Amino acid sequence: MRLDVDIRKTLRSGHRTFELRARFCAQGERVVVVGPSGAGKSMLLKALAGLLRPDAGHVRLDGETLFDAARGIHRPPRERAVAYLFQDYALFPHLNVRQNIAFGELQGWRNPSAAHASPEVERWLDAFGLREVAHQHPHELSGGQRQRTALARALVARPRALLLDEPFAALDTDLRASMRAELDALQRRLRVPMVLITHDPEDVRVFGEQVLRMDAGHMLEEQAHA
Repeated sequence: MRLDVDIRKTLRSGHRTFELRARFCAQGERVVVVGPSGAGKSMLLKALAGLLRPDAGHVRLDGETLFDAARGIHRPPRERAVAYLFQDYALFPHLNVRQNIAFGELQGWRNPSAAHASPEVERWLDAFGLREVAHQHPHELSGGQRQRTALARALVARPRALLLDEPFAALDTDLRASMRAELDALQRRLRVPMVLITHDPEDVRVFGEQVLRMDAGHMLEEQAHA
């Protein structure tokens, strides 16, 4: 993955102003952006996904321009071929596990049928051990099962990059360690490039091939990681 980012975004709320200024080049399969809460990490990730439009600058992925303010280019999320995993997983509560995964495969906003079947959906049900709960809804799942469902929905469309927003923050300590190990093994097997944002040093230790630090909306120096 070659990710070239140089963006600026100003948000105003009343008398408060927050400025995001992020400039970096990433090459590799694992990029971790670390920083405290409120540093602007989620804003950065949303800009990469196309969910937030910067005021200026550009975003290029593998040589393709996803955003360029000067040229008036702003590719919508569906056209970027990147998958975004929200911190709370953002599963659809009225859809079962099978339908939630299938939603990532289908174009448009129609709900998949409760018995939807396709080779890709079946593959991810088996890959994440979700077949036994395929008929269940998000409120019936454990935290780990919800995360696996969200990851399967993100990966079913075969994205060229995976964007993860604090993926373990909502889990308890033991489950966090287990799911971190699962994601580590999964990424090594699939070789899907990812950008992960976190404030947890353990995420940096496990996933940080290239580590970038953010604070107060600004990208600071790159951190070396052994």
